[in-house]
Amino acid sequence: VGTSGTDLLAALAQLIVQYWIVVALFFFGVFGGVLALVGVNIWRLVRYLRLEVGLTLSTGSSESALPGILDKLPRLGVSRQAVGLVVPTGYAFNLDGTSLYMPICTLFLANAYGVPMGLPEQLALIGIMMLTSKGAATVNGGTFVVFAATVTATGILPTAGLPILFGVYQFMSRATATVNTFGNVVAAIVVGRLT
Repeated sequence: VGTSGTDLLAALAQLIVQYWIVVALFFFGVFGGVLALVGVNIWRLVRYLRLEVGLTLSTGSSESALPGILDKLPRLGVSRQAVGLVVPTGYAFNLDGTSLYMPICTLFLANAYGVPMGLPEQLALIGIMMLTSKGAATVNGGTFVVFAATVTATGILPTAGLPILFGVYQFMSRATATVNTFGNVVAAIVVGRLT
């Protein structure tokens, strides 16, 4: 901020607001639509899992919600086998929030540093990031570590922007973790209904 002025703060605030809007649209649009297809109301599900959603929002980690989810989903009628397979597997491979965070921050860095990225370059980098995000730790900060490692390894974007993004990561990590957690809930419900 000392070298860039308040323009940097305004850009970071805009990034946070845009990210939360994208997350809300994904949460209610995609998750709500998928749940509606299998006959589940997203508002009732959020109310039912309010403690787990609150834990995830407050800690920024999806791990804190795991015991409650494993306990409550079978009470909704989802088979224990589906919950036992899908939810833990999803914690490693179904990271919807991480998959939203990485492309948005990639485009932010590219715009901030004037790195020209055409659609093929954007899609290639997003594809790499979606692959590297699999197996990311679901503890607070795990998404940023994977993002930083991927940016550094690819060499396409300047690593000088990573500390700037790390400064606002806590404001974004809560949304990331909540979408990661709820994505696993939705996956377990869908698999449970289809089996």
